[in-house]
Order: sequence, then structure tokens, then C-alpha cells
Amino acid sequence: MQALLDTIATMPLPTDAQRIFHGRGGLHPGCEQWALDAYPPLWLLTSFAPVAEEQVAAVHQALAARWAHIAPGQPLHWALQTRGQAGSDTRLIAGEVPEPHTVTEAGARFRVHLMRGQNHGLFLDMAEGRRWVREHLAARCASASCGEGAGRRAPRVLNLFAYTCAFSIAALQGGAGHVVNIDMARGALTIGQQNHQLNGFSGGASFWAHDIFSSWGKISRAGPYDLVIADPPSYQKGSFVAQKDYARLLRRLPDLLAPGGHALLCLNAPELGPDFLVDQAAEHAPDLRFVERVANPAVFADVDEGRGLKVMVFGLG
Repeated sequence: MQALLDTIATMPLPTDAQRIFHGRGGLHPGCEQWALDAYPPLWLLTSFAPVAEEQVAAVHQALAARWAHIAPGQPLHWALQTRGQAGSDTRLIAGEVPEPHTVTEAGARFRVHLMRGQNHGLFLDMAEGRRWVREHLAARCASASCGEGAGRRAPRVLNLFAYTCAFSIAALQGGAGHVVNIDMARGALTIGQQNHQLNGFSGGASFWAHDIFSSWGKISRAGPYDLVIADPPSYQKGSFVAQKDYARLLRRLPDLLAPGGHALLCLNAPELGPDFLVDQAAEHAPDLRFVERVANPAVFADVDEGRGLKVMVFGLG
């Protein structure tokens, strides 16, 4: 785990939520089990293999030494999550967890929950996807003078598999007029509503606790949309299985998009490369053209970029 300890020894003081060390990418041989994230003021170390107490002690020593240098006089807070086939176990090693726990990213605020489950409320690997949404809509508004004069309207956005609605925050930051957030998990959408309140967005968004495949009529009536975002689970029985359900989603997209609209499609399945989405779109939604793949945050680099998160942009026409 030396590469992890070396990274800790030189890391700067983080202000935004971010990944610090990504062993899963395979660029640090012998450290594949480790990931270190900053959710200020808490550090979260994740291990995808059993952890010995001497390893915990080594990380604690490294964190304490670096923390004393970059945040002198401030208490150290960190937790360890161990993941395996039986699930995950999270324990607080030092300090305490804020309650509520709010973190920032690019000027936005998000509620997170690190001590329960494997999904913490904000997917750090999607930071560049959120940046793309924010900048794409801001550029669209700038060129169209959104909201100024007859016939000019701010973009409408459809956020599928919205989870806690981080994409919606980014869209509203970029100038979206309205975002429709849809997710089957009502609890996640409740946190999404809190996130909107945290960021001062009292309107401009809807929150529908629906199964999208049973709600196409309602979704269509609320459109058309200038941007459709889809960030589904790669394999979640009863919700979405990428290899069969992406085709069902893609067939609907051309009818949901306004002329000149775009779709941001995400896939986090190591066994499926970026060609999967391009080929699926060509077969099931030939009116969509591939535009670009959004690069992942540099810290999430992988020895095989095809294994990493795929964030793909398509345009209509």
C-alpha cells in the first residue's frame, strides 16, 4: 500500500469533495484494493478486500501526519469502509461525522451520508459529466439569449435515474429553465429536493418517483427536452440491466428530444466498452449522432480506459 501512503504524504488540503487515490484503476500495482476520498471534513478510505489492523494503523499514521501539516490544530476525521460479496461495513476510525454532512463541488452544495451503504449521495467520478452539463447549457443559453423576448425559452432537461439530483443542480447552474428528475427511489429524490434547497433553487425542478419504463407517456407530455441525461445502474435487477435495457431507452430518445437536442448517456460497466453505447445508438436510435466522450476526472485514470466510466454525448440530427 506504499503508493497510497505516498499520495497521502503529499496531498493538498481539499475543499471540494473529490477522489484522492484511485487504486482500482490499476496504475498503482499492489494497491488495487484501495480508494481514498475527501468529503470535507471527513476522509473516507474504501477497501475492496479484507483489511489488517496494521494497515489501518499505517493509514492513520499517514493521515495524522499530513493533517497536522495542512490543517494544524484541526481534528482529524476519517472512516474506513470495507466491501465484499456480503456487502459493506463502515466504521469511524477517528473524529466524528457531521450531521447533516454537506460537501461542495464547483460552487454547488450536496448532502452526503458516508456511514450507511455504498452510495454516498454524490458520485465523485461523475464530476466532469456535471461540468459538461453546466457548461453546455450555459453556452446554449448564451447563444440563444434564454428568456429574452418572444419565443426564447430556457432549456428543458430530463434527468433519468436522477438519484439525489446532482445533475439537476448542474443543469440549473447552467441556466436550465426546468429539470424533470425521475428515479424509482423516493428517498433519494427527497435528498435531491434538499440539495436544490441547499443551492437556493426553490423552483425549476420536478421530482417524480416513477419507473421510467412505465411512465413514457407522462415523460413525453412534459417534453420535448433540449437535454436528456441518463445515468442508470449497469446491473440492478428490477430496475435496469444495461445489456438489455439501454436499447429500450435509446429507442425513446429521438421522440423526447427537441430539434438540436443532446443526450448525455452514462455507463459504468467495466465489461462494456464505449463502443457498446455507440453501437446501441446506431442500431436503436439512428437519428442520434455520436458527438464526444467526456473525459473522466484525471484521478480516475485506468490502465484500460474502456473499463472506466463512460460518459457519452449524442446529438439529434
